[in-house]
Amino acid sequence: MRSEPVHLNRAPCWLLLLLMAEFCYWLPSLSQRLEPPPPAEYAHSIRLDGDIILGGLFPVHARGERGVSCGELKKEKGIHRLEAMLFAIDLINKDPELLPNVTLGARILDTCSRDTYALEQSLTFVQALIERDSSDVRCTNGEMPFFAKPDKIVGVIGASASSVSIMVANILRLFKIPQISYASTAPELSDNTRYDFFSRVVPPDSYQAQAMLDIVTAMGWNYVSTLASEGNYGESGVEAFIQISREIGGVCIAQSLKIPREPRPGEFNKIIVRLLETPNARAVIMFANEDDIRRVLDAAKRSNQTGHFLWVGSDSWGSKISPVIQQEQVAEGAITILPKRASVEAFDRYFRSRSLSNNRRNVWFAEFWEENFNCKLGMHAKRPWSNKKCTGLEKVGRDSSYEQEGKVQFVMDAVYAMAHALHSMHRDLCFGYPGLCARMSNINGKELLEYIRKVKFNGSAGTPVSFNQNGDAPGRYDIFQYQITNRSTAEYKVIGSWTNKLHLNVDVMRWRTGDPTLPVSVCSVPCQTGERKKIVKGVPCCWHCERCEGYHYQASEFSCELCPYEQRPDRISPASQLAITFLMIATPSLGVCSFRRVFLGLGMCFSYAALLTKTNRIHRIFEQGKKSVAAPRFISPASQLAITFLMIATPSLGVCSFRRVFLGLGMCFSYAALLTKTNRIHRIFEQGKKSVAAPRFISPASQLLAITFSLISVQLLGVFVWFAVDPPHTVVDYGEQRTSDPDRARGVLKCDISDLSLICSLGYSILLMVTCTVYAIKTRGVPETFNEAKPIGFTMYTTCIIWLAFIPIFFGTAQSAERMYIQTTTLTVSLSLSASVSLGMLYMPKVYIIIFHPEQNVPKRKRSFKAIVTAAAMSGKLSQKGGDRPNGEVKTELCESMETNSEFFH
Repeated sequence: MRSEPVHLNRAPCWLLLLLMAEFCYWLPSLSQRLEPPPPAEYAHSIRLDGDIILGGLFPVHARGERGVSCGELKKEKGIHRLEAMLFAIDLINKDPELLPNVTLGARILDTCSRDTYALEQSLTFVQALIERDSSDVRCTNGEMPFFAKPDKIVGVIGASASSVSIMVANILRLFKIPQISYASTAPELSDNTRYDFFSRVVPPDSYQAQAMLDIVTAMGWNYVSTLASEGNYGESGVEAFIQISREIGGVCIAQSLKIPREPRPGEFNKIIVRLLETPNARAVIMFANEDDIRRVLDAAKRSNQTGHFLWVGSDSWGSKISPVIQQEQVAEGAITILPKRASVEAFDRYFRSRSLSNNRRNVWFAEFWEENFNCKLGMHAKRPWSNKKCTGLEKVGRDSSYEQEGKVQFVMDAVYAMAHALHSMHRDLCFGYPGLCARMSNINGKELLEYIRKVKFNGSAGTPVSFNQNGDAPGRYDIFQYQITNRSTAEYKVIGSWTNKLHLNVDVMRWRTGDPTLPVSVCSVPCQTGERKKIVKGVPCCWHCERCEGYHYQASEFSCELCPYEQRPDRISPASQLAITFLMIATPSLGVCSFRRVFLGLGMCFSYAALLTKTNRIHRIFEQGKKSVAAPRFISPASQLAITFLMIATPSLGVCSFRRVFLGLGMCFSYAALLTKTNRIHRIFEQGKKSVAAPRFISPASQLLAITFSLISVQLLGVFVWFAVDPPHTVVDYGEQRTSDPDRARGVLKCDISDLSLICSLGYSILLMVTCTVYAIKTRGVPETFNEAKPIGFTMYTTCIIWLAFIPIFFGTAQSAERMYIQTTTLTVSLSLSASVSLGMLYMPKVYIIIFHPEQNVPKRKRSFKAIVTAAAMSGKLSQKGGDRPNGEVKTELCESMETNSEFFH
């Protein structure tokens, strides 16, 4: 399969248009390159003869300044890598198994670390494919001119920088020349539609970006800045990192800064100032060349930011010493990444053996010799300012420091990959034929590319070499950390690896001089339990922590939800059951005070009973108590006081049942008896005004059975109906003690008695009380000697005041957080006061007479009911005469008349 040269004057129009589109910006240079080049300061190429010629692109010199193409010599990146290609070609040519009887040659060019310059140089590789039309050209003697035939390049090894490889790949693909890079890692080069003839033995930065993102994630850093050198390598690497971080999530970019190709003075100080604008983003992801890295570290050192930034460097930093020299402190703790590699010992032996005498094929070796040994060679020396002359007897590694450059392995692997592809091609096309056969005399680049993509072999360092469909090598990285040991020596220490997955040994990592504490680079600290994240708009890694207030609990990382009614938020679990309490447990002080009040009242009550029943005298109070309704009136205060025990007792079915029965029944006993008494007095005096006939139902039996118990039975009937309609039971009220502070919230165990039911139960007793008060007012004019009318009146007036105060307090606190305590206290206090008023005003005068004035406790003769009515009628008539007689006379006559009849009203 033969590749024909391209005839520019006979080429199709589409090819001419394509060439014009691709090279419009360098066409002026093309005409100059086809002319004999003017004398240059440096030699520009190395040429080795061979059956098959490989091209090579290496950054032998740095980028020049002030319009100069090339700058200072690069010993490691340039000379070491270049010599690695020459060494690999030597090994292949000596290998009887690989390309037997076929010699590899080389044409190696200097890119001067500049893409445009490298593009001009690479035109050398395509000259053999461009046939010149010399039909119109004649020599001065009229003969046809003779053009030296350029070497046919079948494949190119290089370039180093991604920007250079991209530029060169654009021209090589037009002429179907395969290219294998040993250092270009830009993700853009993985585009097989644009760079289909490009392959590389190093993994692309998309793998590196993924590895760096995994490192950041493993460190717990979610807020980082990025810093890139302007160009394909830096910008593509950062773009890949940002893209992957967006797809995976969890890492936010605080700032993304770019270092210009030609930075102005103070540019790096501005970069440090910009990075400090987001101080929480301490981690800085760097895709920058080593010169920019060194200047960034120097600017951080000048800004006194040693220890602040957490550097994460790409393979351009790797394990190089040059970026960190004299700024070890500011670089301490830096995490760097480098494609997995190993030192090639054979190359070390080879390179140490190189000298001026045995390495004349390397046109830049003399310049390297001067730079490496700091001397000058004769009158054409490149270092005329040096006072030391080179003897030529210096030895690399003995008279100068030497450490194998990191990409040497990959340069050799790239050469071997090309050789293995040619070997496979030779085996298929020239099977059994020694040397190159006719079918390989003009190698087809597209066919060779297919063989390149299929190669699989163990490289120079024993690591496997292969390519995927895009020409990329698999991702295998070593992870380093720059550490300062206790001996104050700095070194790169391997802390992990990445092969499609991160393996990181966090235990061996060190930060500020031996400090193993993991630093942080986060926008916001994690929220505590019970707090939700409120994300800052546009920055998902930054948030404000908001506590789930009240009865809301942390349902998720970003939301709070209301607890179920019977639960409250808990820091350990989403929600926990409210504690169950009841009045006695919730307010022990209330229980103590209530017990004191009740026991005091009951003590008084039983003391009165004992005093009145156990007196050894026959007195009229005791006698009259047997005839009247004193028994129910005496039981009532005790029952009113005892209801307090039921109100603060642990709610249960029995307690709730007794509450319903005795809550209104105690008051009903008291006010039914008092109403019977006042009604009897009222009827007697009203009847006396009309006639001397006795009114009905004024006997003790009638009062007790017919009236008092009839009134009490109404209360009992209502209670029984209540029992039937709504049987008593207990409930847990979770709203009663649902305080603003959830920690103080309780579920209250209580009887299921509503406020309306309570008032209905007490309503009948209050009705009796009001009716009794009305009769007390009507009988207020009864003489003092007539029974207990006036004490009953005072008792009822006071009781009305108590219960009038009870109603607004009870219902006015219905919405209060302390509702349970206030209402229960108000009810029990009102009942206790009512009972105490009854005891004090009705029984205290009797006790006073018995104890202090026993002489007044003299029984008098009994009269019939008719006599009682007569006396009442007389009292009414005397009151009618009051207008005709002087007051003194009326009073005297009334008292004398009533004195003989007063005993009938006791």
